[in-house]
Amino acid sequence: MRIPYIFIFLLIANVFLFPIKAADNIRFIPQPAEILMQSGTFRLDGSATISFSKELNKEVSLLKNYLHELGLTAALSMDKSDAMIQLQLSETILPAHKEGYILQISNRNIQIKSSSATGIFYGIQTLRQLVEKYPNRILPQLTITDYPAFSWRALMLDEARYFKGKEVVCRLLDQMAYLKMNTFHWHLTDDQGWRIEIKKFPKLTEIGSHRASSEINHFGSDVFDSKPHSGYYTQKEIKEIIEYAYERHINIIPEIEMPGHASAAIASYPWLGTKNTPISVPGKFGVHYNVYNIADPKVVNALKDILSEVIELFPSPVIHIGGDEVKYNHWKESSVIQAYMQKYALQTPAELQVHFTNGISNWLSSKGKRMMGWNEITGNKLHEYQSSTDTAVQNEKLAKNAIVHCWKGDYSLIKETIEKGYDIVNAYHEYTYLDYSYEKIPLKKAYQFNPIPEGLTSEQRNHVLGISCQMWGEFTPTVESMNRLLFPRIAAYAETGWCQEKNKNYQMFSKALENDKKLQIK
Repeated sequence: MRIPYIFIFLLIANVFLFPIKAADNIRFIPQPAEILMQSGTFRLDGSATISFSKELNKEVSLLKNYLHELGLTAALSMDKSDAMIQLQLSETILPAHKEGYILQISNRNIQIKSSSATGIFYGIQTLRQLVEKYPNRILPQLTITDYPAFSWRALMLDEARYFKGKEVVCRLLDQMAYLKMNTFHWHLTDDQGWRIEIKKFPKLTEIGSHRASSEINHFGSDVFDSKPHSGYYTQKEIKEIIEYAYERHINIIPEIEMPGHASAAIASYPWLGTKNTPISVPGKFGVHYNVYNIADPKVVNALKDILSEVIELFPSPVIHIGGDEVKYNHWKESSVIQAYMQKYALQTPAELQVHFTNGISNWLSSKGKRMMGWNEITGNKLHEYQSSTDTAVQNEKLAKNAIVHCWKGDYSLIKETIEKGYDIVNAYHEYTYLDYSYEKIPLKKAYQFNPIPEGLTSEQRNHVLGISCQMWGEFTPTVESMNRLLFPRIAAYAETGWCQEKNKNYQMFSKALENDKKLQIK
């Protein structure tokens, strides 16, 4: 039987003249905004020439290393006329998306174009994944247009509980870069350990970075391992890690806990505490009673001195001050605190905390920094150990420039915070806490999390900066125990932060995940 010529013509036209949308053909993690397939292929030879502008020295150096890992060599050239891979900066490329890029593969070359070095870097990550999908180095001709759904795509690592060290952190930064995550939230201080060198207060690490033992099994077990634990980062090491992150277009946000989770600091300098009595760095996990004496100007000035050294180290425009899980017992029992509250017409302990937080926020603003804290900084009641009378806030409202890191409480509080005009990062614990078991947060549940609450206006949606996933460390003493919880769920959060909602597909994500060795349990 003869096939009518019109059918032959339509078949040829479809293959050669009209690009094919490739959502089902090639799957990346995170999935790009748009993939258009063309007919034909391009062979990436074993020795590639890369052209680039001088503004892309860091990016091209990393690209060269990535190609070397894939068994390819690369020569660098400033002449793009016959280069196999071309990195091009232009203000006209996706000007509305500063992290966006276009990756084009034709029969002649590979081009990665963006209006920013960050966009070029993310295009390189996509190229890495593409080359790994084609071991024979014969790549499909295509055009990928890509940009993120959210500007804040974060992983938080808690090292206050268990110190992991520079090598581990750098490996995590590499994984984040591969997944186009751009914010590393570094939890450096807590009750059980102080992990950052502060030169004005050396005892913070001399004493505060050591504990005699650690609670094991679960919160409230009261079973301890009798093993000393210690460790901290020198300022030199922190600068090196910041530079490593910067090269990978990752901003590091330090978290210095205040006014609660302060036991390690108070063990180092008892006068910082409301009780002003000597304590040891606790090995028991959970919420402790020790809080800073924020009515004492000497204590507040010490906290500002600590933050001054932190600001000097970290170029981040945002500084995280924690602010979570403050138990008010010591404040209630202190005549000094009560007199301070009366002086400033503060009705409740929560209002006192908001008052203190605003003072730190204003001070950080004077230094060109923006303050961020867990959503207890709003004064809302989040915990069973808080009473409604303790958390009423009337005379002192949280400063509007604060970023609220939403993790706890009734989910409606997140929407309420947005409606009040605050920028938020959504880290709701029932979906984003990596220390929770896979039974509590299976991969599919992690993937299905939507950082934007329902019922927001388009203007209100702009207050949702993005998503953060949290690797708390109480019961992950080893790198292996951490990695079992971190991988592969980190990939689900990365895709949620980057991928457009219409392109999310759990089945296809799972299939891509199975084929990506970089994202398996380490």
